[in-house]
Amino acid sequence: MTTSTPPLREAARAIVMDADDRVLLLRYDENGGFWATPGGSLEQGEDHATATLRELGEELGVDEKAIELGPQLAERTKDHLVGGREVRQVESYFLTRVSASDINPDRATQPDNIREHRWWTLAELRAARETVYPVGLADLVAAVAAGRMPSHPVVLAG
Repeated sequence: MTTSTPPLREAARAIVMDADDRVLLLRYDENGGFWATPGGSLEQGEDHATATLRELGEELGVDEKAIELGPQLAERTKDHLVGGREVRQVESYFLTRVSASDINPDRATQPDNIREHRWWTLAELRAARETVYPVGLADLVAAVAAGRMPSHPVVLAG
């Protein structure tokens, strides 16, 4: 019996942090509800950095000029459903610095199924009872807040 690999879907995601090292997460209702970082799939001919900037505008109404896009901090591979179709999503996570005032959901052009956005402190992230993706985000945020940037992208669990 042969098991086929789902089609590949490349994605760019942002670990959005403010000057107080809070991290911005988005809440979705599907799959029992969860919180996740902003981002989405790459469009034809797009690189990961460009996709990250585009997604922040589409999902959060952030003006590209307000974004300080930093290095790629992490990557993750996960098989899951997107639009009812199973895919193998390969995600690149980039550090992004913005202020809370830069977020304007009223300007979002593609808010998808986002139910709310919320800034989380590291303590709140560590104490979260809700599902938060990606697994390992709190440790990564703690390292960045302490000034310990990974020398190469950390591989996060599914």
